[in-house]
Amino acid sequence: MDLRIFTEPQQGATYDEILAVAKATEELGFDAFFRSDHYLVMGDGDGLPGPTDAWTTLAGLARETSRIRLGTLVSSATFRHPGVLAIQVAQVDQMSGGRVELGLGAGWFAREHEAYGIPFPEKRFGLLTEQLEVVTGLWSTPVGERFSHAGKHYTLTDSPALPKPAQVRGVHADDAAVRTGLAGVPVIVGGNGPRRTPALAARFASEYNTSFPEISEIPERFARVRQACEDIGRPADDLVYSAALVLCVGADEAELTRRAAAIGREPAELREHGVAGTVSEAVDRLGALAEAGVQRQYLQVLDLADLDHLDLVAREVMPQLG
Repeated sequence: MDLRIFTEPQQGATYDEILAVAKATEELGFDAFFRSDHYLVMGDGDGLPGPTDAWTTLAGLARETSRIRLGTLVSSATFRHPGVLAIQVAQVDQMSGGRVELGLGAGWFAREHEAYGIPFPEKRFGLLTEQLEVVTGLWSTPVGERFSHAGKHYTLTDSPALPKPAQVRGVHADDAAVRTGLAGVPVIVGGNGPRRTPALAARFASEYNTSFPEISEIPERFARVRQACEDIGRPADDLVYSAALVLCVGADEAELTRRAAAIGREPAELREHGVAGTVSEAVDRLGALAEAGVQRQYLQVLDLADLDHLDLVAREVMPQLG
């Protein structure tokens, strides 16, 4: 099972603090560093010093890391025009040497849109669908050809569809692959809807993600995506199936209690809903997730100052996963 670190910097973090977590992620052997894409703190915190833009952050990390994958879980379709997003992500992918992944969703947090003057239409699923059509269409258009799109939300006319990402279907590209239009960043589609989200994942995604699910619900959610793939003639095993859960692990009960208090949560609740508890409990939970079909686990780290937390998981948990 791939283990990826997933952060929520809108809760209050500087770029330097984010960078420290990303470097620890790389040095300790985790697969990837991902971050949310939000502009407003959630809950009672003050969010100081204020939000950091996800793709600006990832551009910096692309030059300051060398191995880990980098991406968003997930960017909101309401934040950026898909033509601009395609350019941004392709450029960051080039800057990283082909290590970027794009998680894209419809957006849900109305208050952050109000706070920063970002339009928040009531119906956003069509917006997300067109964004996926445009972004993947731009990346897959062969060099020298043009891309056009006439939709309800976006119109692009004779776009040169440049720049291209550094990846080819998740693998670092060579010049010939880019010329033939096979370049593309892996796309992650997430959500818990029973019909439309699985259909989008089957059509566009390299990975389907379910965030903060009840463990018992995971197999059914994955089954819906597999069925959606079969419905359009795509092998269901083409996709990676992943989940995101909060992380809170302690070497003993006292350390667990301290870490839970630091993020404003109760140990019992974390044990029920997250990858949490003692080392042995975390190992058991990850084993149960694997049995439920999870191939890749995003570990939501909420206390970015506690790098010892990551070190404990890397030293004590990861070696027991096989």
